Amino acid sequence: MTVGIKDVAQAAGVSVGTVSNVLNQPDRVSAGTRRQVQDVITRLGYVRSESARQLRAGRSRIISLLVFDMGNPFFVDIARGAERAARDAGLGVMVCNSGQDPAEEADYLAHFAEQRVRGALVAPADPSGGTLRDFRRHGIPYVVVDRVAGDEEGCSVSVDDEAGGALALRHLVAQGHRRIAFVSGPPHLKQVQDRRTGALAALAEAGLPLDALRELPTERMDVATGRDAGARLLGLADRPTAVFCANDLLALGVLQALYTAGVQVPEDIAIVGYDDIEFAAAATVPLTSVRQPAYTLGTIAAELLLEETGAAATDHRHQHVLLQPELVVRRSSMGGHDS
Repeated sequence: MTVGIKDVAQAAGVSVGTVSNVLNQPDRVSAGTRRQVQDVITRLGYVRSESARQLRAGRSRIISLLVFDMGNPFFVDIARGAERAARDAGLGVMVCNSGQDPAEEADYLAHFAEQRVRGALVAPADPSGGTLRDFRRHGIPYVVVDRVAGDEEGCSVSVDDEAGGALALRHLVAQGHRRIAFVSGPPHLKQVQDRRTGALAALAEAGLPLDALRELPTERMDVATGRDAGARLLGLADRPTAVFCANDLLALGVLQALYTAGVQVPEDIAIVGYDDIEFAAAATVPLTSVRQPAYTLGTIAAELLLEETGAAATDHRHQHVLLQPELVVRRSSMGGHDS
């Protein structure tokens, strides 16, 4: 049997209004009465109806976060940052994963609209931006995460991936590498495109030809795909002496493939990853990586959304925050190389 607020009031010997105040405006109720009502709530197992509360308040206490690869710890850290900011504001976060599928993304955004969430944080999987354009019609505020927004309809928080790609390649060039592979991930992802652009810019800066970077595109960005890319790398006739991977999961897969084949890292082939997830430092050969401030990214994105949906919403102005990456050097890339 479902326990309602009237049952709590009757068992506690108080009015329904008093129970409501305990739940929603506890400072209006004496400490003794609060304890009395809370004890009854615990004993009866009463759980408030959030949907009813939302109807009374006229707004949701839930924000949504849609990412395209929840298997990547980078997005887990974004979710942690967003959740902390939301919890501090008394809100909850609904986390969903599109799996890099624009159709899944569209379905989730439609679900968010049906649920009338307070707002949405979206790491887009659709390169055309069409799903977000459709979502915009519902009038629900959103913040684009891990990509610069292409218009003035919403805020965005991202990392300068061109700068990150340049950091990785400058490091490898400084170590003496002149033949470098780029395990890139899906070419349609803006993050992959920007990391490649930055890498090519660093080559040009060093006076090296653009074909010094050998691209190995992949359909996904996980460890298994990285292992496959590592096998392709080993099969190249003019094998590169270093590899830059578009994320750490790919880099860890490449590292596994090289280790299995008896190739020494970094003596035979150096590796640099991207994201600096927790597993990077714990790899068999600790992984050099371009660190993205994922937790901070999630926190700032949620704070911008909370500002846009809060009491001062009329004063809100859309912002496009660009965070800077940094290179974390570990053993996987250290030691000079004569090409």
